Amino acid sequence: MSVDPWLHIVGIGEDGLDGLLPATRAVVEAAEVIVGAERHHVLAQGVGATRIAWPSPFDALIDTLNGLRGQRVVVLATGDPLWFSVGARIGRELNAAEITYHPQLSAFQLAAARMGWSLADVETLTVHGRPVEQMIAFIQPDARLLILTTGADTPGQIAAFLAERGFGRSKMTVLAHMGGETEARFDGIAEGWDHEVPAFNTLAVECIAAPDAALLPRVPGLSDDLFRHDGTMTKQEVRAATLAKLMPMRGALLWDIGTGCGSVAVEWMRAARYARAIGIEPRADRRALAAANALALGAPKLDLIDGRVPEALDGLAAPDAVFIGGGLSRETFDAAWAALRPLGRMVCNAVTLESEALLLALHKEFGGQLVKLSVNRAEPVGGLTGWRPLMPVTQWSLVKR
Repeated sequence: MSVDPWLHIVGIGEDGLDGLLPATRAVVEAAEVIVGAERHHVLAQGVGATRIAWPSPFDALIDTLNGLRGQRVVVLATGDPLWFSVGARIGRELNAAEITYHPQLSAFQLAAARMGWSLADVETLTVHGRPVEQMIAFIQPDARLLILTTGADTPGQIAAFLAERGFGRSKMTVLAHMGGETEARFDGIAEGWDHEVPAFNTLAVECIAAPDAALLPRVPGLSDDLFRHDGTMTKQEVRAATLAKLMPMRGALLWDIGTGCGSVAVEWMRAARYARAIGIEPRADRRALAAANALALGAPKLDLIDGRVPEALDGLAAPDAVFIGGGLSRETFDAAWAALRPLGRMVCNAVTLESEALLLALHKEFGGQLVKLSVNRAEPVGGLTGWRPLMPVTQWSLVKR
């Protein structure tokens, strides 16, 4: 049974109705109900439709729209409604056949044009309504970032993040009201940023690293020194091998069982856009370390759970990958393996003989790959240098097929 579109999601810019294509403007002018933020209604003045503001909480928007079925409804959004905008949220909840999208130039396109940057060569991010710390994972030498901000204070917060990590000479440009009569531009350097800017703005950053800048690649294997920990953690070399077997992917969910200071979960979230992680850790002091590391390294949405396995796994969203670095038992494996989605990846690390014996038994029953990881680091020995071994790690990994 075919469905006729009744909902139009229209991108609008600072030039208001005048900037819309004639056919799109006709859709707005024929609307019976227009839904949008206050600034959107101001931009679309002169249309005699019933006006509805964004509901509070915002999640109530879908219920509001469902209640308007049978009428000609327009939702106004800024720029491209499917690029970090409300259109994507609505499209996940309603039948796509019921919706017609009318894109306008996005803030990213306008900002790239103002800066003379190729969009193919920049990272486009949003911290609008999200933790600003998310952008930290993208601070790289020579990177160019376009960021939808969350308000007038956001550029100052990002300037501080840059300066703290040795990127204080990075160039920053705030662009506001692009395409409108009051368009404004503010240029500066991160370490000296002191501009007062409009609340609705887009930030362009050209990252410039000092010789002593922190290097934080998104490829797993960050230095142990970058994490706050109590000595119990998955060390850098083993962590890199562990993440390689876990295979971070866009939007995928990791269960990090026995998360400790969160090093594996944090690197998982940094390694792929929108990757998610749940860390299960019974010790409050270690959960505090994990939370601090997540904020400092650009993974503020790490979800930390106080609990012991396997009981703490009940009711969690099905994972795409599971890492068992602590709390390994047959019962925990069985519960995690049952919950793991098809093509999910399981990695278990063991340092004790008892845990190794369990991995040997599981490998015999389920197959997969079993390896022994031995790492030696050069350290001072008196006035000379020698090899100091870390505890060897037995690692078992497999894919659920």
